[in-house]
Amino acid sequence: MWAAGGGRESAAAAVLRVLLIATACGLVFALLHLPLPDGRARSAGPGGGERGAGGGGGARLSVHQGRIREARRLSVVTEEIDGKTDETAAEEDERISKSPPDTKEKIWMMQDQLIMVKAYLHFASPQGSVHLVRELKLRIKEIERAISHSSGGAHVPGSALQKMKAMEMTLSKAQRTYPRCSHMTSKLRAMMHNSEELVRAHQSESSFLEQVAVRTLPKGHHCLAMQLTAEYFSLDPIKREFPKRDSMQLDGYYHYAIFSDNVLASAVVVNSTIAASKDPGRIILHIVTDALNYPAMMMWFLTNPPTPAAIQIKSLDDLKWLPGDFSSIFKLKGVRDPRYTSALNHLRFYLPEVFPSLSKVVLLDHDVVVQNDLTGLWYLDMKGKVIGAVETCTSSEGFHRLDSLVDFSNPNIFNKLDPKACAFAFGMNIFDLNEWRKQDLTTTYHKWFQLGKIQKLWKAGSLPLGQIIFYNRTLPLDRRWHVLGLGHDFSRGRDELESASVIHYSGKLKPWLEISIPKYRDYWNRYLNYDKPHLQQCNIHG
Repeated sequence: MWAAGGGRESAAAAVLRVLLIATACGLVFALLHLPLPDGRARSAGPGGGERGAGGGGGARLSVHQGRIREARRLSVVTEEIDGKTDETAAEEDERISKSPPDTKEKIWMMQDQLIMVKAYLHFASPQGSVHLVRELKLRIKEIERAISHSSGGAHVPGSALQKMKAMEMTLSKAQRTYPRCSHMTSKLRAMMHNSEELVRAHQSESSFLEQVAVRTLPKGHHCLAMQLTAEYFSLDPIKREFPKRDSMQLDGYYHYAIFSDNVLASAVVVNSTIAASKDPGRIILHIVTDALNYPAMMMWFLTNPPTPAAIQIKSLDDLKWLPGDFSSIFKLKGVRDPRYTSALNHLRFYLPEVFPSLSKVVLLDHDVVVQNDLTGLWYLDMKGKVIGAVETCTSSEGFHRLDSLVDFSNPNIFNKLDPKACAFAFGMNIFDLNEWRKQDLTTTYHKWFQLGKIQKLWKAGSLPLGQIIFYNRTLPLDRRWHVLGLGHDFSRGRDELESASVIHYSGKLKPWLEISIPKYRDYWNRYLNYDKPHLQQCNIHG
């Protein structure tokens, strides 16, 4: 029994035990007495199983169907016991949080009493004590009113303490009426185990389907690539070229590089970069793609020229100085995600060779959208650093520091890098190519890459290796230049996104996939004209 001034630990322990037993019994009883989905009463066959309409003539439910049904019933009963909407519960919790500690303790005790009495009420037999059932319901109303009057107050009224004592006495009666329910708790554990197995199976299936969606382009994108490729090869060879090819390497221009095999993704990056620029006539866009997608990429931008900017498109096959096995050397055993095995992702480590006449270049991933003018990047004081990048230590990204990307148990890593050093992000980076050449970082890259082939030193992909290559060579940028996480983080706020110069759909949920995060899609869709014939013919819509 609780005293007016507070509960003893032994009493609290007893209450907790009663709570667990009562809740278990209540849930099981309610589950076993719920009607079937079509409103029919439950009937047990010779083996204790349930049968469909027509008595014993119906087929037994499969184990899988039974598990799904039991999980649904468990959810329904849990909601009934709680008896509150999320909004009501949130408001009540907020009021309770403002109460003094002693008041909160009493309120929590009353809430525990409510849970127990509702559990007893759920498994009270219709043939049992009508008086006890009526008393249980009365105590529920009294305690709910007591909680409401006590929430947010400086102390618990004496009347509420009296209601707690009365509830304690009623609970003691209920405990004597229903002293044992071990068989019910065993049944509940079995049902919970089955439900957990079903959830795990669904999670595994969902994860597999998500991986399939991530690794494959939508049907409309394949259709678009095929149509564009066919049209490209039907053109006269003279019409397969862009104008201004002679002026592509002038340093008086702002040069942006995009390494991608995705036509529409590249189109969004190009369109958004030009739309955000204050001087688009001084922009030159450089796209490098693979041989398979080169015709489609060319045809798209021949029919949709990014005027007034200039554009240049190359295939990996045009880069004759690359190793002969460049397109395949990044494939890793057990790693199928193209984000980690793509040769185009690793081409970033050859930027000085790709653009031998340039001194600076901004490299944009194909899953970004440019929202503000990026001209200011060219006028940053790089302070002798090679790359400008946003750090991720204070963001919600999963990778914050080097020890989450690189294996520091290896002496080659441990002796040269700080495990707590801040990791930076790829996706939108300014590169000082003259400083890169001066420090001969391409040779450094080759050295580390060969070492990584002998033993696993970092996680898959180009980002972990980039942390090593550009260690102590990175200029931190203001985070407003580059906001990440739109491909996995549902919590990004509108103000943060609207103020960002570049938003990045880093993660699996790319904006061109049906599994993308809905609230972020418009930022990407606004830079595509879905009325274009190619998109209409391939049923690609925003």
